[in-house]
Amino acid sequence: MEARPRKRLRGVLAVTTVAAAVAATAVFTMDANAAVPAAPAGMTTVFSDDFTGAAGTGLNRSNWLYDIGTGYPGGAANWGTGEVERMTDSTSNVYQDGGGNLVIKPIRDSAGNWTSGRVETQRTDFAAPAGGKVRIEARLQQPNVSGAAAAGYWPAFWALGAAARPVGATNWPSIGEWDIMEDINGRSSVFGALHCGTNPGGPCNETTGIGSGERACSGCQTGMHTYALEYDRSTSPEQLRWYLDGNNYFTINSSQLDATTWNNATHHGFFVIFNVAIGGGFPAAFGGGPTAATQSGVPMIVDYVAVYQSSGGTTTTPPTTTPPTTTPPTTSPTTTPPTGSTRDAFAKIEAESFNASAGVQTETCSEGGQNVSYVANGDWLQFNNVNFGSGGVKDFVARVASGAGSGVSGLVEVRLDNRSNAPIGSFALGNTGGWQTWTSIPGNVSGVTGTHTVYLTFTSGQPADFVNVNWIQFRK
Repeated sequence: MEARPRKRLRGVLAVTTVAAAVAATAVFTMDANAAVPAAPAGMTTVFSDDFTGAAGTGLNRSNWLYDIGTGYPGGAANWGTGEVERMTDSTSNVYQDGGGNLVIKPIRDSAGNWTSGRVETQRTDFAAPAGGKVRIEARLQQPNVSGAAAAGYWPAFWALGAAARPVGATNWPSIGEWDIMEDINGRSSVFGALHCGTNPGGPCNETTGIGSGERACSGCQTGMHTYALEYDRSTSPEQLRWYLDGNNYFTINSSQLDATTWNNATHHGFFVIFNVAIGGGFPAAFGGGPTAATQSGVPMIVDYVAVYQSSGGTTTTPPTTTPPTTTPPTTSPTTTPPTGSTRDAFAKIEAESFNASAGVQTETCSEGGQNVSYVANGDWLQFNNVNFGSGGVKDFVARVASGAGSGVSGLVEVRLDNRSNAPIGSFALGNTGGWQTWTSIPGNVSGVTGTHTVYLTFTSGQPADFVNVNWIQFRK
């Protein structure tokens, strides 16, 4: 999973540091709990949590994954940022308060060691379909601490590209990171950023990313405020937009980056993360911490989180790669349906049953039968006469495996009728543990009806093979 490299200060506005430390006992101002808002016009709610569990209870683990320790297995130490806390699943650090809130509380023990909490959605498929939008929103209160007592505090609400699992985000930052809300050292401000491309430097100026700079956030430590990011693929150019209490304060256009970098950082699923870090490179850029004066036990409080999505339409962004148009199949499959026969979109479509392909081979699959292998950037599979009926489609799921090397990942994309058409759905993939270590990954798609030629196309920023495919299936 992820390793968030330490951030360098770039283009940050100076603000006055509050000199006074808070009292020995923290005071938390709680706004009235708000219900999860209805979806904005034209969108539907695809995920939400109102944190209505009993006081002192943990989160629903079918919806949430607890990060434990000081880094992901196989990832960078100290979460890649230099932060000093150890993350736990203890209800001392992460709990529901009985009043409709999630509480993430960093605590320092008598030996000076810090613990805190970091939770992620189990789902990794929050994506904007081609021609549609996705909006990730939360209402929360930043830790109510300032001045010397806040040194080292780093609360965050953010999202990371799906391919960070299960590889420890060794493919960061190409897979995309969307920082929706960050604050450091109790400054009552907000930072938003996109991380993408290569590290260090690259088109996204890593490890800084493309950021909003520091924006004043009056009252964000003493009350609840709404933070949101909206990814809009219905506009030309596509946009990432950041909102504070409904006001759009920062926007990035796809035209600011090359198509490959943008698509790799956006055209796939994401998962949502809440955490409160202590120390690290970002707080260090604003004076550092923690110190002996840093106050223990001041939480970030989350009222709700919601993910909204609109259906797709005609996209305005060209595909990352223009696939070849005349390459014959590399391997003649033995299970290709007869010419003119119809496939059921909602039954498993075996990958090796392609009608045409480029750049791939077939091999014996550990799950039985065959799978398509040696898949790299620019390769594709073609399936003729796929019937979606008239009821529409929710998503598709692909059975995939990868033994790709460190830093190698890519996108699995579905296109209709022509390989040069924009994808109707996609997901990102990194190493799953081996070329025969299979996992099922869903990807949202826009509504589809009727009978189509379906293309499975593959895009990567690296030339190496990155995926094997066993089967695909669409779902209502």
